[in-house]
Amino acid sequence: MALLRILILFFVITTSLCAQEETDGLVLDDSSLYKQSITEKDLEPYTTDDDFNYEAETSKENALDRFINWLKNALQSFFESIFGVEAATGIILFIFRILPYLLLGVLIFLLLRFFLKVNSNSLIGKSQPQGQVLLSDEEHIIKNEDIIALIKTAIANRDYRLAIRYYYLLVLKQLTHNKQIDWEPQKTNDDYLNELENLDLKKDFETITRIYDYIWYGEFEIDAKGFDNLKMSFENLTSKIQTS
Repeated sequence: MALLRILILFFVITTSLCAQEETDGLVLDDSSLYKQSITEKDLEPYTTDDDFNYEAETSKENALDRFINWLKNALQSFFESIFGVEAATGIILFIFRILPYLLLGVLIFLLLRFFLKVNSNSLIGKSQPQGQVLLSDEEHIIKNEDIIALIKTAIANRDYRLAIRYYYLLVLKQLTHNKQIDWEPQKTNDDYLNELENLDLKKDFETITRIYDYIWYGEFEIDAKGFDNLKMSFENLTSKIQTS
């Protein structure tokens, strides 16, 4: 115990001496201060010098930058609402940083695919093989062509999708001839459905429209057996139209 007390006393004395030495080394400056006054005249040379004419540069954002920033803010709000934090960390932070660019890339890819598909269809329209039909030919087919003969040719060529297409145009032609609808190139299939007042025809027309959209616009391939089952809906409707 005595030895411990001696060590503690030695530590206290040593610490005090060191603190005193540090205090003794401190030099205080008691010289008087001179207050410098600056007038407008003193500043005049600088205000007229172009080297001191500073302008804050503002970043110019284009439409793409604004969209990315908006997307980032939306994603940040989404993450905050889920995780309850103001800033994401780790893998979430990594996803947060790259996700706007990934979504933008997907959007650009879809747009390019859409426009390329439309343009390619218009470019190769004149060189399409026999059995193909263009949307721009719809009016010509309804008004001038023997659609029943076109259906038989498509079936003989085993082009069952095209045969469904011709069947649908035949229905439109018959409905127009019987003044059930007023056919116009710019109208949609839903427009014709709304024009039909005969509820029995309307129900059947809705059925074949669903089949047509699925087969033709959905580009769903069908075989001979599937076609034989589907064509019955079209033939039944054409028979009803002729007797209505």
